[in-house]
Formats: sequence, C-alpha cells, structure tokens
Amino acid sequence: MLKSAIVGVVDFCAQRRWWVLIFGILLAVAALAYDVTRFSITTDTEKLISDDLPWRQRQSALSEAFPDKGILVVVSAPTPEDAEAATSALQQELSKHSDLFRTVVQPDGGEFFQRNGLLFEPLPSVQKSITGLSSADFLIGSLAADPTLRGVAKALGYAIDGVEGGDIKLDQLAWPLSLADRTLRDVLAGKPTTFSWQALVQGSQPQAARLRHFIEVEPILDFSALQPGRKATDGIRRAAADLKLGEKFGANVQLTGTVPMNDDQFSVIRQSALRDTLIALFGTLIILWLALRSWKIVTAVFFSVIVGLAVTAALGIVMVGAFNLISIAFFVLFVGLGVDFGIQFSVRYRSERHECSDFRESLRRAARKVGAPLSLAAAATAVAFFSFLPTSYRGLFELGLIAGCGMLIAFLCSITLVPAMLALLKPPGEPAPVGFSSLAPLDNFLQRHRIAVIAGTILVVLAGTPLLFRLPFDFNPINLQNPHAASVVTYRELQGNPLTSGDDAEVLASSLTEADSIAKRLAALPEVSRTLTLNSFIPDQQDQKIAVIKAAAPRLHGALNPKRDPAPTDKDTVDAIRSTAQHLSKVAGPATGPGAEAARRVSDLLTRLAEADAATRTSAEFAFVPPLNHDLNQLRNSLDRQLVTIQALPANLVRDWLLPDGRARVEALPKGNPQDNSVMRRFATAVMAAEPSATGPAISLYQSGRTVIDAFIEAGALALGAIAILLLIALRRVTDVLLTLIPLLLAGAVTLEICTLTGTAMNFANIIALPLLLGVGVAFKIYYIMAWREGQTSLLQSSLTRAVVFSAMTTGVAFGSMWSSNYPGMSSMGKMMALALLCTMAAAVLFQPVLMGPPRQVRATPAQRSAGPLPRAAE
Repeated sequence: MLKSAIVGVVDFCAQRRWWVLIFGILLAVAALAYDVTRFSITTDTEKLISDDLPWRQRQSALSEAFPDKGILVVVSAPTPEDAEAATSALQQELSKHSDLFRTVVQPDGGEFFQRNGLLFEPLPSVQKSITGLSSADFLIGSLAADPTLRGVAKALGYAIDGVEGGDIKLDQLAWPLSLADRTLRDVLAGKPTTFSWQALVQGSQPQAARLRHFIEVEPILDFSALQPGRKATDGIRRAAADLKLGEKFGANVQLTGTVPMNDDQFSVIRQSALRDTLIALFGTLIILWLALRSWKIVTAVFFSVIVGLAVTAALGIVMVGAFNLISIAFFVLFVGLGVDFGIQFSVRYRSERHECSDFRESLRRAARKVGAPLSLAAAATAVAFFSFLPTSYRGLFELGLIAGCGMLIAFLCSITLVPAMLALLKPPGEPAPVGFSSLAPLDNFLQRHRIAVIAGTILVVLAGTPLLFRLPFDFNPINLQNPHAASVVTYRELQGNPLTSGDDAEVLASSLTEADSIAKRLAALPEVSRTLTLNSFIPDQQDQKIAVIKAAAPRLHGALNPKRDPAPTDKDTVDAIRSTAQHLSKVAGPATGPGAEAARRVSDLLTRLAEADAATRTSAEFAFVPPLNHDLNQLRNSLDRQLVTIQALPANLVRDWLLPDGRARVEALPKGNPQDNSVMRRFATAVMAAEPSATGPAISLYQSGRTVIDAFIEAGALALGAIAILLLIALRRVTDVLLTLIPLLLAGAVTLEICTLTGTAMNFANIIALPLLLGVGVAFKIYYIMAWREGQTSLLQSSLTRAVVFSAMTTGVAFGSMWSSNYPGMSSMGKMMALALLCTMAAAVLFQPVLMGPPRQVRATPAQRSAGPLPRAAE
C-alpha cells in the first residue's frame, strides 16, 4: 500500500509538473518572506535549560532577589590616580543617560572608599603609611602650600637638601627619581602621562587592582533588535570617546558581562551562520554534480532542498519564535541531511533509467523500489529528532522539534518536487550502470572473510570500551564563545576577582546572621578560597587603625592645610626647575649607584624642561599637579575617621548583599584555576554537599552539564527504543532489527572512543552529534537492510552505496562548513558531527553488508531473469 501510494504521488507530480512546481515556488517565496521578516535568535544560554528544574528555580530566586546588572565596565589606567579619575568621570557621564541605562553604580569606588580607604588596608600597611606620611610632613606641607609645577620642583629640591644634610642617602631617592624620570621623558616626548604620588608613597609599583576600577551598568535592552544591548554598549563607548579618557588619563575602557558577551556571540554566529549555510549549499551543489552527473537532475534535487529549507525555517519560527544557539544549527543540518532523500531517489532513478529508456516508467520503478526504504528512513530520522522533545534541555528540544519536522518536509519534497522538476527538464538516459564497479574486489574480500571481519570489529570496539568512562565533558559555556572577542578576553582577565567573578557559588540566606554562619561553614572547605557576605565589607581591627590615624592627624592636618603661596609665573617655575636641576647634578657628582645615576638623568630632563616652551611646561604641570591635588584631598578626607558600620556602607553596596526584607547573599570563591573544569567540578560538588540550597554561576554550570548529559542519555534511549519499535513494525523480524541497530551502536561507541583518544571534550553544542548519529545512521542502514531483504547482492559496488557515499559527502560538506565556523560552539558541533558521520558511514558501507551476509532470496538481474529462477539462499 505504501509503495503504491508513493508511486501514485510521483506519477501525479510528474504528470502535473507545472502545477506542482508553481505551487512549490509560491510556497518557497511566501516562506522566505516570512523568514526574513520574522527571523530572530536568542543568545541567552540560560534559556537553553528548562525552568522547572529545582536548581533552575533556586537560580531564578537568587537572580530575582539580586539581579545581574548585565554590563560590567572595566576602566584601567597607568596610575591609580588616572584610573580613579577616569572611572569617576565616566560614571557621572553615564548616569546622565537614563534613556540607555536604568542604574549606573561604581561598586569599588566613590566617596565612601576614598574616605575610608585606609581602614580597608591591613593594620601593618596602615601603620607604615601613616609613619611615612608623618615623617614627610614638611614635604607634604610644601606641596600643599604650592600645588604647582614650581612647588613640585621645590619639594624635590628639599629632598636633595636632606641628602646633603646627611638625613637620607641618595640611593633612597632612586625610586621617586625613577618615577620622575619616566614622567618627564613622556612629557618631553609629547606623550600623555601622569605622575603617581600614590606609587611614590607606596615605594613600589601599584598592584594591578589599584590600576583598575569597575562600573556596573543595568542597560535598557531593545529586544526588537538582533543585538538587544547594542545601543547601551555603543553609548558607553561613545561616552568614553567624548570624554577623551584615553587622551587625558591614558585610560582603557573594556566591557564584559552577559549583555556584551551575548551580543558579541550573536554577531559571530550571525556572520558565521550565513557563511556556513552558503558554503554548505555550494558544497552540496558540487557533490550533487559528482553523484548525479547531470545539471538537470542536480537542479531538481537542489530546488527541493531550497523549498524544504525555506518552509522548515518558517515552520520553526512559528513553533519556537526565536532560534537558540543550538537550534540555529538546523539550517546547516537540513542542507546536509535533507538532501539525502533527493540523492537516494535520483540515484535510483538513474539506475532505473539505464535499464529502462522510458522516462515515466523509470520514475515509477524508482519510486516503487526506493519509496519504502526512503519513507522508513525519513520516519526513523524524524523519530530520532523527536526523541529530544521530552528532555529538560530546551535547546535540544527546539532543535529536535524543528529538525524532526524538517526531515518529513524533506521527504515530501523529494517525492513531489524532484519528480516534477525531472519531468519538466527531462534529463537524458543513462549510458552506463550507476555504481562503484571498482569496489568489486573489496566487496568479494569482505564477504569471503566476513566472520573474521565481524569478530575483529567487535573485539576492537569492546577493547576500547573502558575509554568511554574517561570521556571528558566541558560544561563551561564560556569555552563555546569566541576567545578573541573583547568581552570574553576581559572576562578571562577578571576571573577570580571577588567583585566581578563569574565562577562563584552563592546562597540566598534568610538573614545576615544565617548568611555569616553559612559563609563560615563554606570557608572551612578545602575547595573554597574565601567567602563573602555584607559583613565582609566591615574592616577588621578598626579601633587600632583609627587610633594610628588619629595619633598622626593633628600633625598631618597642619601640613595639609597651610597658607597657600601666590601662584607662580612661568619665569618662577623655570627658575625653580633650573635650581633643582643644578642641585641634583651637584649632589650626584661623580658618584655611582642607582641614586646618582637617576639624579643625573632627572637633572638633564629638568634642564631640557626649563629650556622648552611654556606649552611643554603646561603639559608637565598637568602630569604632576592634578594627581597631587587628588591625593592631597583624599588624604585630608581620610584623617577624620569613624567606625565603619553596615549603616555607613553605601546604599548600592548594601543592596547587592542585603534585601530590605532581611534576606542576605553569601558568595564563595573557588580555590585553584577557575578555567580548569576539574577544579570547578570539585568546587561545585563540595559546596552543594555542604549547602544543598547553593546556586550561582559555578553551581549552575555544573548542574547544566549534568542536565545536558542526562538529557542526551534520555534522548538516546528514547530514540533507540522508538527506532527499534518502528523497525520492528516495518521489518517484522527481530533479527533484521538487530542487523540494523548493531552497526549503529558500534558506530556510536567508536565515535566516543576516538573522542577520548584525541582529547575532544563533549560540550553543550557538540553533544547533539550523538543522537543525531542515530537519525542519520539508521537511515543509511535501513537502505541496506531493505535492499538485502529484496535479495540484492554485491551491495558495496551497487548504486545504493553510490547514493549513500555521496549523501554522506554532502552531509560531510555541511558539517565541515560548521567546523570552519568562527563560533567555537558551532565549530565543535561540526567537528563532532563529521566524526560521527564518518563512523556511521563506515559502519553502513563496510560493516553492515558483511554482518548481514548473503540475502535470503537473491534477486535476479535482467540478464539472469531470462535464464530461469535462482535458488533460495539458506536462511
């Protein structure tokens, strides 16, 4: 009945070819128009997993209580003063644009931290800083009285006086002179530069953390745009450019966070997806030509693929709304898999056309012989994809829904549009048999040694089975993004920073007291480096620190608030610079050592500065004086200290850790390299064992990995069971079902074993190759089992193998185009699919015919039919 129905459809479409083709063209145009106007994609990886899972609900509760801002602006500069000034200027500018940003917060800066910065330093550091400042009160007073370039030159002169007086040694000035050396060289070279007074006081280069500050931005997202955060990120970059942060402060502004990372990821995917699909289409044309050797037949198959692709894309948009990072692979998959049905039908048509000169009869005979295996293969492939639907992995669910429907559409196109187009174009007859006659020796060899081939293959696969327990899985979605994207590079640089970490575990506690108790318990874990709650922002040993500050405050207050000197003229400044230069040269004399050498260099630079034009000295003043005033003001503010309590903390900081209803957040950071999956896995499992309610990025990533693995085990089991039932209904023999499935399982095992041997890790993207292998592989094997049941022999050299090989090649070209993608997730998907395809094709072409052995009933060739009936082979 099925054969008759398919023959009837093919014959009808060939007879009514114009109506069928016009309908196909109109359908394709309408679908394309819908695709273009309604196409959208979401790059939110959180939406790839079902919201119904308990760990997802805990994550949602935490996100609702303490929402992620979306954009982290990282401002870095050569000196601490420049970094603070640039960050403050940018934060103030962004706060003016309420049309782009809901909130703009500086979590590690602002007036509070400038005023209380000393209290957050360790007690020994506070004592050292205050002692140094107290001993330098004369220099501080000099600079405070004359905060100009003249005053800076005089202050350096006073330090030289100390050397001459024997109070200090010249080598003790090596560090400040080296700082002045670098700054003066840049000024005289016309480069923007800043002298760091904080580095001078500290006595060494500032730590990287002091050269970088953050701004947390919650953008207003435009979900009607393909990149929802593009307006906001462009606004930040435009503000930084308008403020000339690079020119004024040497500042560099970088963006990271979920919004810019998703936008960057989508930009790569959008460009790569279009290119990959075009490469797949072009490659498919070439393979079709090699398989079919007729542009008329190629046109027929290609037309059916284009129509099927457009229709399936439109149906996908209707069903899921927006494609995700997994389902977007459907475009390339359809080109690679959907063309298989057209190739199978067309190669069979060519084979029949060689034996029969009548075009319509060749079509009917092709439909009669290929209709059943083609429909069974389409159904099995669709079932394999539909097995994704019950899983909790939403990305896989949507891909399965779209691709499953796509396979059915591709099948319908192959039995309607292909024969209609062939009837219109009427390709010429086939002068030679279609197949691989050159493979006859290999075919005979495999059949003669079939027992050894079967046993050897199974033994090799079983020997590699222990490798399956060592198969790596990379559950970090950051590794699926373009590593060269600016947002990803910045994210990597910040890993481990407690203010910006995306690798932490978090707990939503009912109160701050409970949060502190949980933090203490988690801090005891060997996998945890540190824990944070709101109380972590209350400095320790405040009484001792305040006592140290208060003891020095009267003396420093006097130095910081002297009577101001009159503003100097340029001549006054030049005279002061020349005097200090001469003083330095005299002190250095013929002496050796780092201090003397630095003194001679600075003396020479100061002489050049005095001889330069007034504009150059203005540049020097800008390099030395604004940071001096900034640091003097900060020092003044930090001397009058009171105890820091929760009530004194900035409101935005408190809101990030404590809710008005009393609930509090706990953060735990991993010990070790956060880019190491094994480190993060141990961290996540240890935290969950100690605190089952834990969530946060580290927990979510680990749980995502487990969810995805479970989803694929579930999908694989469902696919295998559904395909087995479908085959049993169609083939009605358990042995024939096993002959179909055993090569498929062997191909899957070999694929995973090769992955382990080559160190290819499974991830959220490429893992779809495994259930996909079931769909593609079972189609190939169905073609062989159906031909074998019909009595066909010498399968390796038959037209069927030609169709399977070239179908696999078109699929391989499609997957290869994904492999070359700029998007690592898509690339890993293509690589894994190509490997799975190679294994399943080898199992179908080389192993399955050997496993099946001689057919039960040998089918006669046209020449043999005239000689009488053939004997039955022993079952």
